[in-house]
Amino acid sequence: MATLGLIGSGNIGSTLARLAVDSGLDVVLSNSRGPETLADLVAELGPRARAGTPAEAAAAGDWVVVTIPLKAFAQVPREPLAGKTVIDTGNYYPQRDGQIAELDSGERTDSELLQGHLGGGAHVVKAFNNIFFQHLAALPRPAGAADRTVLPIAGDDAGAKKHAAELIGLLGFDTLDAGPLAEGWRFQPGAAAYGMPYAAKPVPNFMAEPAGPASAADVQAALAAAQR
Repeated sequence: MATLGLIGSGNIGSTLARLAVDSGLDVVLSNSRGPETLADLVAELGPRARAGTPAEAAAAGDWVVVTIPLKAFAQVPREPLAGKTVIDTGNYYPQRDGQIAELDSGERTDSELLQGHLGGGAHVVKAFNNIFFQHLAALPRPAGAADRTVLPIAGDDAGAKKHAAELIGLLGFDTLDAGPLAEGWRFQPGAAAYGMPYAAKPVPNFMAEPAGPASAADVQAALAAAQR
């Protein structure tokens, strides 16, 4: 059975864990505070889930999701991620992460920072960063459903993007290729594709809205509207 490893088990991480278990995947969760702090979540998820260290989650995962504050990216273990598809859900929030000159200037994106830290052995794909976790929990649909929601992904390795799309498909979503990691800014905070396409009303206060499905056309239009 395939396994999803999670480095970080907050709102997005725990939501992805639930979706993964529901789709028949095994899950290894981790956080910065130790496996024992995840006992309640593991018990809720059932026998397909267990807790470990970030290195253990990285080693166990057929896919590994990094879902931590950007300021902690240098703590992500490198060696166990060599050769793996690493899905980055992160976003840059200067008020939380501090000012990062490369990101402020647009020289790099946050996922490129993670890719640089991990080196060429791992293949980072940006995904799940632009959807509110409650909407993520509400919108999965079976393959082929007319109201199946589309999520953008970005990455520099075509094989890794295909692999990430397989996971996202298992979890109940279709994908739209937004290009390389350098184009990830198109669905980061402040962009039209951040949050709003997945709300019943595409408004800036999208978190107050119930979930609403987003088509490929909806997401493509939002990506195209992005401005720096």
